[in-house]
Amino acid sequence: MKARTAKLSYRDSGVDIKAADRLVAKIAKLAASTRGPEVLSGVGPFAAAVRLPRGYSEPVLLSSSDGVGTKLALARLAGRHDSIGIDLVAMNVNDLITAGARPLFFLDYLAVGQLSSVDCEAIIAGIAQGCRQSATSLVGGETAEMPGFYRKGEYDLAGFCVGVGEKKKLINGRRIRPGNVIVGLHSSGLHSNGYSLARKALRINGPRSLASKLPGSTTSLEEELLRPTTIYVKPVLAALENFDVRGMAHITGGGIPGNLVRALPQGIRAVIDRSSLPNLPIFDYIERKGHIDRKEMDATFNCGIGYTMVVPATQATALCRFMRRRRVKASAIGHVESGRRRVRYE
Repeated sequence: MKARTAKLSYRDSGVDIKAADRLVAKIAKLAASTRGPEVLSGVGPFAAAVRLPRGYSEPVLLSSSDGVGTKLALARLAGRHDSIGIDLVAMNVNDLITAGARPLFFLDYLAVGQLSSVDCEAIIAGIAQGCRQSATSLVGGETAEMPGFYRKGEYDLAGFCVGVGEKKKLINGRRIRPGNVIVGLHSSGLHSNGYSLARKALRINGPRSLASKLPGSTTSLEEELLRPTTIYVKPVLAALENFDVRGMAHITGGGIPGNLVRALPQGIRAVIDRSSLPNLPIFDYIERKGHIDRKEMDATFNCGIGYTMVVPATQATALCRFMRRRRVKASAIGHVESGRRRVRYE
């Protein structure tokens, strides 16, 4: 008689379809809390259906895609996954609004080695929270279990967002003129950029290193480094209705020099008053601990400014007050002048 051969199942290879189905049911509930009136069908079908909102005479769709980089490594070390989803949404919607667009819907891609080894529900709950903060509908995504590709406990995360804007009102920086003022909206910390350098400078290699306190503070490095990225959507869109905003930039990887320049037209340079930048202790600590050159800090981190808006000089003070009333710290950090298209500090 031939020996009976054991039957191999998908689960034996490391993929648990039933666990994935249970997660999808939980995601559907979280997504429902973000659903706007334009959503015709969201999580469940093979494709979501979203209609264009009313009130646009010539609507234009805008899109963005981004992740959160090696901040994921810190989330895994800390075993904290409740805010990384907020970061994911923030990185996408903050990009969209620089063109004057309103974020409409969001999708995520979550890839894991093993579903049971990652708190996927906490990650998706963070995404849903970020969508609520930005009035964006979470309409679907993909959760992929990939054993053998990702190790147990590892995961990767990406986001995709679509927004809508009025064609005649899109902001592209072309109306920026010499004498305009740059208003900086303060960041909550590193946001989601520069973590490879930060981890090396601070020698972050395990949970114990994250538990140490930021010098002169009661805040742990874990709390400081995992602080969620600020979502600027609602205050910025409100400002567009009240101010002559001529250019905007989301300050991410590359810092102010690498991002503000993208909003400038040819023949215009930005001048940043370094003394006007907010002093966040985490950046000073990284610079000192890693013996990092000031220019390298500028080109890697946001250094306290998460978003910039260029307006006529007569509106800068009022715009700062407008933002502060909406609980967003803001200050004038420089001006623009004629010259080669670049950013310089003084």
